[in-house]
Amino acid sequence: MTTNAVVIRFAELFLKGGRKAWFTARLKESLERNTRRAGPFRVREGYDHLMVIHQHATGAHLPDFEVTPELEAAFQRAFGIQNYSPCRLVPREIGVIESEVMQIADEHVAGASSFRIAASRADKEYPLTSMDLSVRLGAQVFLKHHVPGKMKDPAVTLGVHILPNHAMLSVRTVKGPGGLPVGTGGRVLLLLSGGIDSPVAGWQMMRRGCDLDAVHFDATPYTKVQAREKVETLARMLAEYQASMRLWIVPFAAVQAELRDHAPGRMLVVLYRRMMMRIATKLAVRSGAQALVTGESLGQVASQTLENLSVIEDASGLPILRPLLAFDKLDGILLAKQIGTYKTSILPYEDCCSLFVPPHPETAARLDPTREIESRFDVDALVDAAVAATEELQYGVPPVRKDPGGTLDTATTATEDTPAG
Repeated sequence: MTTNAVVIRFAELFLKGGRKAWFTARLKESLERNTRRAGPFRVREGYDHLMVIHQHATGAHLPDFEVTPELEAAFQRAFGIQNYSPCRLVPREIGVIESEVMQIADEHVAGASSFRIAASRADKEYPLTSMDLSVRLGAQVFLKHHVPGKMKDPAVTLGVHILPNHAMLSVRTVKGPGGLPVGTGGRVLLLLSGGIDSPVAGWQMMRRGCDLDAVHFDATPYTKVQAREKVETLARMLAEYQASMRLWIVPFAAVQAELRDHAPGRMLVVLYRRMMMRIATKLAVRSGAQALVTGESLGQVASQTLENLSVIEDASGLPILRPLLAFDKLDGILLAKQIGTYKTSILPYEDCCSLFVPPHPETAARLDPTREIESRFDVDALVDAAVAATEELQYGVPPVRKDPGGTLDTATTATEDTPAG
């Protein structure tokens, strides 16, 4: 079937009541940004959907185009899409619809084991009901091809949807990424390691509509330069889902060395994590983030017991979101493979979390003894020095966006993959 449009159906946007228009605008913005990379396309708003058409479409003239893998990938990067259908838009006259349906049936129904016509009307004033269309068109296809009709799980479903200005014909519907459009859920700061879980956690929060920035704690010279390169690659992958993203690289080796030399070995992991939370909180406040995000999963490693998570969270000045808290390791691996971060995450370069770890780390830390240990250090000085030496990288160009209250959310711009500060 030749395609002249792709119809995009919303996921949760129907639940948004009076704010639906704002959420739809964010989805359109995301689609326009992503499809621009895949070819000469633009996005048009429809009755209850968005529609991707050729850039040079004018009026009723919709040029044909190929739905390439690059275009399909663009749709999977646009959170908020429930599903999409490559389709053919034609005039609503029944004679035209019949002719087009028969051509599509010649290509897709002939030789199949079963088929059905799935007809519906967005315009209830159309003279033929959904049932009328299904029976009329299905009978014509059967008389020509002698393929049996089957209402449940047919081999081919030929969709006929009557819109206010067109009839939409399709033979394929693809599941989208779901969720909410990026830019609708506030800003969060991800603690991005080089492992499997933290990129997945960031992806999960973007899928819930959050704008994502990231911070990485770099242990150079104790770790190889490839460890940082791996994290920058992961950051670029995540940045593909939104207009822009900042990555802060925090020099953390001095902090770790100070703790290693003066704190009990069994407490090092908990103390590292508390220092990370303090530093991340300062960077989050600077960027306007409302929460921190980690890839922690309950009980997966020693630092992720309930006792330790509670003590670690005490050092944060912001809520800590843990979208993978109830995941087991296989859940995270499967999702990492799905979003394409897995092969990068398993590259064999250690990050700061693997340094100076004792053979038997604390699994049931208590807050008061932990604070007593920290009183032996100038915690504020260590945090301030790390923040002052932090490097900022910017990917993409931040948008200028009008929020539901009517104020402008402006951000500085920087060239993709170049330092911004």
